[in-house]
Amino acid sequence: MCGIAGIYHLQTAKPVEEARVRAMTDAIAHRGPDGSGCWLAPGVGLGHLRLAIIDLAGGVQPMASADGQAMISYNGEIYNFREVRAELEALGRTFRTHSDTEVIVEAWRQWGPDCLSRLNGMFAFAIHDQQRGGLFLARDRLGVKPLHYAELSDGSVIFGSELKALLAHPLLRRSPDFSAIDDYLGLGYVPDDASIVAGVKKLPAGHYLLLRRGQPLPRPVQWWDISFADRAKGSAAALEEQLVGIMRSAVTDRMISDVPLGAFLSGGVDSSSVVALMAEASGQAVKTCSIGFDHPEFDETRYAAQIAARFATDHRSRIVSADDYGLIDTLVHAFDEPFADASALPTYRVSELARETVTVALSGDGADEAFAGYRRLTFFNAEERVRRLMPMGLRGPLFGTLGKLYPKMDWAPQVLRAKSTLQGLGRSSEEAYAVAVGVTPPGLRARLYTDRAVRDLQGHRAEDRYIAAMRAAPARSALDRAQYADLKIWLPGDILTKVDRASMAVSLEAREPLVDYRLVEFAARLPVSMRVRGTTGKWLMKQAMRRYLPDDILFRKKMGFSTPISAWFRGPLAADAQRIARGSGLSETGWFDPKMLDTIVTEHQSGRVDHGRLLWQLLMLDRSLGNLFGAGR
Repeated sequence: MCGIAGIYHLQTAKPVEEARVRAMTDAIAHRGPDGSGCWLAPGVGLGHLRLAIIDLAGGVQPMASADGQAMISYNGEIYNFREVRAELEALGRTFRTHSDTEVIVEAWRQWGPDCLSRLNGMFAFAIHDQQRGGLFLARDRLGVKPLHYAELSDGSVIFGSELKALLAHPLLRRSPDFSAIDDYLGLGYVPDDASIVAGVKKLPAGHYLLLRRGQPLPRPVQWWDISFADRAKGSAAALEEQLVGIMRSAVTDRMISDVPLGAFLSGGVDSSSVVALMAEASGQAVKTCSIGFDHPEFDETRYAAQIAARFATDHRSRIVSADDYGLIDTLVHAFDEPFADASALPTYRVSELARETVTVALSGDGADEAFAGYRRLTFFNAEERVRRLMPMGLRGPLFGTLGKLYPKMDWAPQVLRAKSTLQGLGRSSEEAYAVAVGVTPPGLRARLYTDRAVRDLQGHRAEDRYIAAMRAAPARSALDRAQYADLKIWLPGDILTKVDRASMAVSLEAREPLVDYRLVEFAARLPVSMRVRGTTGKWLMKQAMRRYLPDDILFRKKMGFSTPISAWFRGPLAADAQRIARGSGLSETGWFDPKMLDTIVTEHQSGRVDHGRLLWQLLMLDRSLGNLFGAGR
């Protein structure tokens, strides 16, 4: 696990200043405390920061190919590098190290862009090839590792693992993109095809860029996609066995390390499954860690302790305050762009705890997207049965009217909160899911915006990204289409971004076995009934894991990492809420209506309406804008 950065001149081979490359890597020094390197050639400069995991002595970067024609700077891990190396050796390639880095650069020399399909891992890398000409940038299938890039006024393209690496270059113009702000308010994060800084792009998951001198900056090329078009055949028992085999392989592959390794353990289905398979494969006690809260409503440590005892792990837990809002500025710096998933706070804390004893930690992220574990997906699947019974011409007016008339009752038990369900039934499948997966709905955003903001958006809506992805999905069912959109948008934009930034902020490598592409492809082929049964998501996975885990772990209500943000804005963050309405930088942008901001704060603090999530979004947005663009924006 590392950080990368670099500069490539598209038109002429102008010299690259080492100081500029060094400044870019210095900005992300937390990603690689074990070493740094810089390589320069006419028109190109590659920088690297190393967190040493495999071949501690031989894996120094940037690294040249054996024939000296190619140079690589790489962030990530290739889990099948030994198998790929053996294939390359059989083809006559020679190796000087035992690192996976050298395997990638030799694979590139042998197969060119086709090398990507042979790699199983998490990665973002840059390869400059003197013989082939040009710079090759690539990102892993599901977007575990990030890569940002931008074209500058001097004709160069800069790239880096994090936005702050690009911001270190003096020619990058800092100007906010309001469409990305709408994306953030709608979704809770800035998605992979957008950036809060105008002109900056993120290489999408499963894509590559091949830059050639004298040619314009090309569009990214997709080299992998997930398909829900086919269905697996076989009994539930046979599919269970296949699933366990793939999960076992995904976990053991990620246990390869030359440094101490452990796991995050929340006591939920996913992290417990990973720990169970690690314990099965390990000859010694697995190191596990969990974070608990001093508020019982948010604390899961008793479940983590139950799993730790079951598998005799070397377990450490720490109780932190549920009111952990002191981390806000730390997270703003770590994420660069505004990020409203409040579970980033405990994710940072559990990474911090893990880093005290290990350098690598396995996490349970990814199964909810692959196997339809989110409640919103099971609800959507149930709603879709109603949509199929009634044409849109009848359903829209009927449920749309009922949704408008039904009162909004945030305070009521879940069964009585039917307003959103009725509204969803009045929409198309794609529109309904796009709104369900979002945070601040279009109507509320419209009330926040000024006339200038509406003009600047030019019809842009955060939800349209989901709608387009669902309509283009290679899929058979509405559930397929929703999961496809989650895997393409939510997973890289929220979940994997959260884990990468929170773990790398403390120089910890996090590995996610449940986003192994073989597992995701297997899950996409499962019949809907093998993913969702009634209100139970991840059905086949839960059945398969009964051989390892008790039912009270497998079938308990999902908690996740939660924080009491609504209460914060009526208590310790009340003054911050007031500043959002009266004196924050949001009103200085000219995009937000100060009167509406004041109404939001007043309604929330009076208890009439719960605007906690929106206030958290606005607070994180205000802090991020200040961090990126300064007080004057």
